[in-house]
Amino acid sequence: MAAAPLLTLSGIRFHLGGETILDGVDLSIEPGERLSLVGRNGAGKSTLLRILAGAPIFDGGTRFVQPGTTVATLPQEPDFAGHATVADYVAAALHDSHHGRADYRVEAILDEVRLDGHRAPSELSGGEARRAALAMVLVAEPDVMLLDEPTNHLDLPTIEWLEAKLSTWRGAYVLVSHDRRFLGNLTRAVLWLDRGIVRRLDRGYDAFEQWSTDILEREATERHKLDRLIERETEWAGKSIRARRTRNEGRLRALAELRKQRRQQIGPVGRATIEVGEAQQSGALMINARNISKRFGDKVVVKDFSTRIFRKDRVGLIGPNGAGKTTLLRMLIGELEPDTGSVKLGANLIPVVIDQRRTALDPDKTPWEILAERGDHVLVRGQPRHVMTYLREYLFKDEQARQPVRTLSGGERNRLLLAKALAAPSNLLVLDEPTNDLDADTLDLLQEALGDYDGTVLLVSHDRDFLDRLVTSTIALEGDGTAVEYAGGYSDYLLQRPPREAVRVAPAPRKDTAPAPVREQKQRLGYKRERALAELPKKIEALQAEIAHLNEALTDATLYSRDPGTFAARSSRLAAAQAELDAAETEWLELEMLKEELGG
Repeated sequence: MAAAPLLTLSGIRFHLGGETILDGVDLSIEPGERLSLVGRNGAGKSTLLRILAGAPIFDGGTRFVQPGTTVATLPQEPDFAGHATVADYVAAALHDSHHGRADYRVEAILDEVRLDGHRAPSELSGGEARRAALAMVLVAEPDVMLLDEPTNHLDLPTIEWLEAKLSTWRGAYVLVSHDRRFLGNLTRAVLWLDRGIVRRLDRGYDAFEQWSTDILEREATERHKLDRLIERETEWAGKSIRARRTRNEGRLRALAELRKQRRQQIGPVGRATIEVGEAQQSGALMINARNISKRFGDKVVVKDFSTRIFRKDRVGLIGPNGAGKTTLLRMLIGELEPDTGSVKLGANLIPVVIDQRRTALDPDKTPWEILAERGDHVLVRGQPRHVMTYLREYLFKDEQARQPVRTLSGGERNRLLLAKALAAPSNLLVLDEPTNDLDADTLDLLQEALGDYDGTVLLVSHDRDFLDRLVTSTIALEGDGTAVEYAGGYSDYLLQRPPREAVRVAPAPRKDTAPAPVREQKQRLGYKRERALAELPKKIEALQAEIAHLNEALTDATLYSRDPGTFAARSSRLAAAQAELDAAETEWLELEMLKEELGG
């Protein structure tokens, strides 16, 4: 006989203004269940969690909890008010039954999350505050845990620790998370909140996409038979999501080929100087970092790291919080000079940066005004697009285009920020934790946009699934100054990285044993290649100068009307010079790599 549910909702209704958020929701949580709660941004997931936790905010329906059942909630923003120390905050979750063991429990869980209980909550970083909130939820071992975006602000080691903790958890929990790998590893059933109702799939999260797609297809067929009695926007959303998933399968195949090419490119390099080009189009080589190092005081952040990053590469940076990912990122794009080593940037690098803080949007402006100001078109990487068409691609409803930004949900604001950033002309996108607070549909959208992007992408992320779906190589910072680049995504990194215990320092040779003499046989490039390697930098510099001169001449708006022949000749020469520059940079790079392989 099945155990009685610990917590049950029946016919729950909730309205916000004139909008129905929850429309007769029925669900139950049984002992030991592992549930994921999914839905688009703004669908009402956090509201449903609050109702499950006991907040009396619903307009109709009933909530029932078995007597004696304990329920704990992890909110997206923890409230530390009234707590002098982290230990006090965590201990507040304990009740009378834990009397006599409270200090031990608090100390043990704080040790697991690597926090000093004597610290003031106001001193905590975003990741530390998240770990403190997790400690408060876990310390009392509740029967039901409601976890709202538990992986936000956590680094990969902490996410993996939390996965291990929850995989052996004896109680029940409900997870709301954008991290597909996290949900796939932990949950055994899915609650899908869609248009005010909750559907349940009694299978793991990995089966959710196909299941939900099948439902949307059946609904589309029924809507067609009923002459579209249900609103047209919902049908469009379902079809666009399904189409993106189909296209993403092709992108994954293309990604495998790009990773193969990237695997052949990763290798040791030498030294150069910092240079920034001024041409309108970047060359094939975007970033060339040679033996760069950076330290702050006694802490070595990055030591002797080298990489070459080419046009269309998608490079992920991973590592624990504080390992130096942002520092390395800033050095690679020229914002921060290394202590030693050098960085050469490709000609005409035009970066667009989306950092963790996400530049604030004017709350009184509309999405239309944010993207197109007073016009009705937005330039998307140089091509005009109607603002409504562009907003629909980012899953906005038509009526939202003219509503103030302050009426949008947090996820919808993030979508708008991404739409604005990805429309700007650029050949280098730099994204620091872009996946935080995004739902699965928006993650698909972002993956599609970055997959179609014609430039280079540098990405800091703790989302393992997103990295596996997108990046061609992964730079792993281990927290001790070590940074190593691996071909492929996060799963490829796990397969390629050496076991920690296998790394050993080679023993010094015994003094009483003379090493056998070894005759060095040093190979050379040959006269022609050495001459080319010496001459190519001058050729590259001359081409860059010529391209800059041609671009300046072509900015004359009257040139075409005055002298169409000269305009055509200079335009033709500009295209040829850019092609020659690409070829020269590629040749120089290949010769430099060959020289290093030969020990030169």
